[in-house]
Amino acid sequence: MANKISDETIEYVGILAKLELSEQEQQDAKADMEKMLDYIDTLNELDTSDVEPMSHVFPINNVFREDVVTNGNQMEETLANAPLRGGDCFKVPKTIG
Repeated sequence: MANKISDETIEYVGILAKLELSEQEQQDAKADMEKMLDYIDTLNELDTSDVEPMSHVFPINNVFREDVVTNGNQMEETLANAPLRGGDCFKVPKTIG
C-alpha cells in the first residue's frame, strides 16, 4: 500500500484550508494523510457486493406530521387588538419618506 503524499500536495492543502503550517506540522499532516489513504485502501479490499447501500445506519422513517389546518380563519380575532386597521390589514405609520 504505502500511499505517498508529496510536499507540494501538503502545501496546496494548507493553502486551500488557509492554514500556516510549520515544517513539523506539515510532516505530521503528511503522515496522517498517508495513514488515512492506507486505511481507505484496506477498506477497499473488503467484499461489499452483498451490502445494500444506505444513508443511515439505523432505519429512519418520515417524522413529519400531516399539514392540516386546525384553527381556521381567525382574521377578526387577530385584528381585534390592532391599534389602527385598514380593511382586513394592520395599518402602520409610514416609515419611508
